[in-house]
Amino acid sequence: MRVHLKMYAPREDSFFLSETLKGYLKKKDKKIKIIDLGTGSGIQAETCKNLGFKDTLALDIDRASVDFVRRKKIKAIQSDLFSKISKKDKFDLIIFNPPYLPEDKHDKGQDTSGGKLGDEVIIKFLNQARSYLDKRGDILLLLSSLTPRDRINKIIEKYYKAEKLGEKKIFFEKLEIWKIKEKSSR
Repeated sequence: MRVHLKMYAPREDSFFLSETLKGYLKKKDKKIKIIDLGTGSGIQAETCKNLGFKDTLALDIDRASVDFVRRKKIKAIQSDLFSKISKKDKFDLIIFNPPYLPEDKHDKGQDTSGGKLGDEVIIKFLNQARSYLDKRGDILLLLSSLTPRDRINKIIEKYYKAEKLGEKKIFFEKLEIWKIKEKSSR
């Protein structure tokens, strides 16, 4: 049985990440290789495209999202995180606005729920991302105050260096965008 997921439409978190991304990309070479994971409507990939970054790939688990992004003339692949990406592929920038809300009886959708506690998708991502990140590359990751951080922080402390690029308080939560790099070269 195929489950149809709803495409994640841009909200405060998406717009906040897009604005931060614009600032981050100002100093970058237009030839960098970018992946927008969990692209949803494609707002981050579209931001990259509009700024002249042509080597941008959008990924999403949802077929409708992939089709929607392709109509914007952006290369997109249906993939559960990095499952359809070769381990030989390395990216200079990995952008991820993950589903980060704890699952509840009203919302178990993969577009918003990051698992039972809300951190499971992010943990899986952080454990996989090292295999796809160029040794000088960065991850831009959006995190929420609604997501438990203990396990996330342990992975970051073990494998990465992290710098908070910004935070924004919205109605019921605080959003943060982190720039994450590997601690040491492979």
